[in-house]
Formats: sequence, C-alpha cells, structure tokens
Amino acid sequence: MDFPRALRDRRTRRHLSQLDLALRAGTTQRYLSFIESGRSVPGRNMVVRLAESLKLPLRERNELLLAAGYAPAYPESSLDDPELAPVRTAIDHILRGHLPYPALVLDRRGDLIAANSAFDLITEGAAPHLVGPGTNVYRLALHPDGLAPRIRNLAEWAQHILARLGHLQELHAELAGYVAELEPSDAPLGFAVPLRLRSSYGELRLMTTVTTFATAVDVTLAELKLEAFLPADQATAEALSTATRPLAAAPTAHAPGTQGRP
Repeated sequence: MDFPRALRDRRTRRHLSQLDLALRAGTTQRYLSFIESGRSVPGRNMVVRLAESLKLPLRERNELLLAAGYAPAYPESSLDDPELAPVRTAIDHILRGHLPYPALVLDRRGDLIAANSAFDLITEGAAPHLVGPGTNVYRLALHPDGLAPRIRNLAEWAQHILARLGHLQELHAELAGYVAELEPSDAPLGFAVPLRLRSSYGELRLMTTVTTFATAVDVTLAELKLEAFLPADQATAEALSTATRPLAAAPTAHAPGTQGRP
C-alpha cells in the first residue's frame, strides 16, 4: 500500500477529519490534503508526528514509515535479548506477586509467554497440546479439548474472546467455528464479563484485567499483555488461596527461548 492511501486509511479508521489530524500533528489541513493526494512528500519527522498523532501501535508506526520510504523508528527485539533482561525480571516479579490468583503474559497473537503457578488451576484437564509456553491462550479457551467444556457461560465468554481478535482474522475464523451454534444469554452481564469455570475446587467466578507496557519504545515489549484473573466472589478467592498454597514456590513457566529466565 502506498503512503497516501496508508495514511488516509488509518485516519478514517479513527474517525478523524483532515483538520483534526492536522491540528494534532501541528500542520495545516491544506498540507495534509496534499500528502494524502500524493502531491507532497512528507519528511521523516512529519511521518513520525502523524503516526504519533494517530496514536498508532508501534508496529503500525513502523509500517507507515516503510510505506513512506523511511527506515523503521522502533526496534523489535527478541525477549532473549540481554537488553530486555530487566523486563523479564519485572514480568516474573509481577506474575509471582499476583499469587494466589492466576496471571499470564501474552504476545500480540495471544501466544503464552509466561504464567504463574496458579494458572495450572485454569488449565486443568485441557489437552497437553493446548497447554504450556508457546501455545495460544485464545485457542485454549474455546477449543473443545481445552477449557470450553468447563466454562459454564461459554457463549458469553466466547463473545468476549472473539471481540479481541479483530487483527487475527484466521484465528478468529477458527475459534468462531468452535462456538458457532452457541447463543449468548439475554441476561445482563453486569459491570464485567465473568468467567464461570468448573474446577476441582468448585466453580470459579473470575474477572480479568489486561495491562500493557504503555511507555514501551520496543515493538515486542509494546505488544506484550499481562492478563490477570481476579476473584469475582469470596468463594472463588478462598478456593484459589487453598488451591495455590502448595504451588506458591513453583517457578514461573516461560515460553521456549526464555526458559529459566529471569
């Protein structure tokens, strides 16, 4: 895709007029119109300003720079990179600190990077090929050999999962096929979609929160998501505390290539 079209598509997807974007980027509507029509070629700094003004993810900012003929501005490191050692340490501390509640770290595709020992209670009974570092957590959630048979509100939870996969069309199509015949309940979902999961400790009612590294300037780091499960009632809190007490000293599970780190 050429740069004028790439810029125009991203602006319209965010429902911004040329004037809105021009004001944000510190330029004029006339100049922005010339850029989008191909009559003017912006400098690298202007492309970066436009990308920042659109609040694009770092990966898309790099794509916009490439479309304009410039080198990417943001590195994309491996988690094994020595420079990211402090990040791996921070992730491990966060996961351990969330005990006795389950927590995990995902990449942009939903593949598991790391999880704390309490996550074992979530995955109990799932097929081995769906569980463990490097496997896809969204697939684990909805696959018939994964968590699906244990989720009491599967239709509602499937909606919650599928809504997060707009950028992963093939995975969305696969997972939607597993739950195609389910009809969500008409009952109100309340302030958050709970996960109602059967377990060996009774039914767990869980809410989730998602945290990102908001100030990251590395593509890999910016795309990591820390997903933490929280009890939605006292019974679940007690069950998790009881279930994870023997696991508290267990090491954090890491994806291949980061095993044993930090």
